[in-house]
Amino acid sequence: MQKTSSRLLALLSLLQARPEWSGGDLAERLQVTVRTVRRDIDRLRALGYPVATDKGPGGGYRLRPGSQMPPLLFDDAQVIALAVALQSTAHPAIAEDADRALATIRNVLPPRLRQRVDALHVTTVRPSDPGIPPAQDLDLLSTVGTAIQRREVLHLDYTPYQEAAPQRRCVEPHHLVAWRTRWYLLAWDLDRDDWRVFRTDRMTARTPTGPRFTVRRLPGGDVSTFVTSRFRGSDGTEAAWPCRGEAVLDLPASKVVPHIADGIVEPLGPARCRVITGSWSWTALAAGLGRFDANLHVIGPPALHEACAALARRYGAATTTGPGRLDAPDG
Repeated sequence: MQKTSSRLLALLSLLQARPEWSGGDLAERLQVTVRTVRRDIDRLRALGYPVATDKGPGGGYRLRPGSQMPPLLFDDAQVIALAVALQSTAHPAIAEDADRALATIRNVLPPRLRQRVDALHVTTVRPSDPGIPPAQDLDLLSTVGTAIQRREVLHLDYTPYQEAAPQRRCVEPHHLVAWRTRWYLLAWDLDRDDWRVFRTDRMTARTPTGPRFTVRRLPGGDVSTFVTSRFRGSDGTEAAWPCRGEAVLDLPASKVVPHIADGIVEPLGPARCRVITGSWSWTALAAGLGRFDANLHVIGPPALHEACAALARRYGAATTTGPGRLDAPDG
C-alpha cells in the first residue's frame, strides 16, 4: 500500500482530473478500501482542499470552488503546457502577472522538469490581428527549446509549402516564435547558409541533436521585426488575393511592416524595402502602395503598372478643379 502522503497526492490528482468520483471508483484506482478513501478525503479537507460529498446512490466526491486557491498538482505534460501558454498567449496587460506565475511554478519543480521549462523561451510576435497558436506537440517544442538553450545543431525532417515529401534540414536553432496562429522556429539553415523560418507543424526533430554552435547575430537584433519584415505571408498560409503585385519603397522595412496586413516585406538596405502584397482589385492595390509618403517603384505585373498610371491621371485631374463646391450637373 502507498504511504499516506503519496496516496493523498494520487487522490488529489484523481479529483482534479474528473468533475466527480464515487467512493468505490476512487478506492479501486488507489487500491485501498472505501473507508480509507473517506479518511483521506478528511485529510485533504484539513489541508484546505474544498472536497464536497454528494450523498445518495449517485453521489460521490468532487473538488468545489473555495475562498482561496489551494496547492494544485500537475503532471509533467501539464507543467510544460502551462510554461508554453504563460509565455505565448498572455496579453500585455497581464504579462507581469504571467511572468510571476511562471516563476512561482518554476521554483517548486523538480530539477528534471525545471530544466525543460527553462529551455522553453518563446518569442510572441503580435501583429494587428493576433491569434492564439494552435495545439502543438509539446515534446517537439521541448526538444526544440532544449536545442536552443544548449546551442546544439538540430536535424529536421521538414515539408515545405506545396511539397509532398519532407526534406532533411540541418539548422542552428535560435528562437521559438509564436506568430498569429502558428508556431515557428527561427534558425540558421546550414545548407542554405541563410536565416530561415520553419513552421513547427511541418517538421519532425530527429535526435540526438548535433554539435554545439556559436550564436549568430540576428539582422536588426529584434526577433519580432525580423520575422514580420522578412517572412510575413511567405509560407502560403494567408488568403490568396486575386490581384497580387510587387514594388520597391524608399522606406525602411520597419516603417512599412505595420501597414501590410498580408504580404512579404523584405529589407533592401537601411532605407529601402521590397513589398509583395495583394488586394481585391488592381486599383485598390495601387492605392494601398501609394499611401506611403515615399518614392514608389512598381516592379509588376503590367496590370499594376496600368492601375498606378490610371490613378496618377485621376489624381492629376483632381488637382485642376479649383477650391470650392463643384457645379451641380446639368438637368
